[in-house]
Amino acid sequence: MSSIVGNTRVLRANLPGTREEDCYSWNYESIDEIKTELAAQEYLQSLIRRHRFDIDTLVEVPPGVESLAWLYEHMRQICVELGYYLSTLHGECTELGCPVMRASETTYYCAGHGRPRPCSAMGYSVHTLDYAVRQLGSAASFPDRRHVLDSEIKHFQSMARRLYRVFAHAYFHHREVFERQEATTGLYARFVRLARKYELTPESLIIVPELPTTI
Repeated sequence: MSSIVGNTRVLRANLPGTREEDCYSWNYESIDEIKTELAAQEYLQSLIRRHRFDIDTLVEVPPGVESLAWLYEHMRQICVELGYYLSTLHGECTELGCPVMRASETTYYCAGHGRPRPCSAMGYSVHTLDYAVRQLGSAASFPDRRHVLDSEIKHFQSMARRLYRVFAHAYFHHREVFERQEATTGLYARFVRLARKYELTPESLIIVPELPTTI
């Protein structure tokens, strides 16, 4: 993809043969530079590459983007990153070691089987992520990602409540993985800040102790 900055056309693409450390080596100074229907998504990803641990900057709604549309883009991005998170957790969170989904001492049933029933923690996590991705991609739930209605926030609340349990399980039962991932990605801090900003999850359900990045 290319765009015009001043009088110069700037190419923004990962060309064949680009080394991993050199990928996405461009940034957007303003969302106005992006002339595509996915401008908010591209701008958010650019912000994360530059300011991954600056949560205030990441959650601030950019000019020209509706507040709930910005939340929508964040939830999509969180799901993308959570997929990588689970692949890292997979070696530690086994069916033998975690036969049911627990966050601290609370056990949760999985809704990914038609009827809710016990499921391994990793199975629950994967099913929950699949559910969130389906919801975000559903035209019935979100007909227009650029104009999210107040009535559609209930979908965010449902998926946020379930996704939070994935982070809580990692914290209470795989602390080393949680801390390593948080030090690398800041994903939990970003998720919790959004949950509080948009009141997606009751404060009583946020059971992981406060981190320096979530206060």
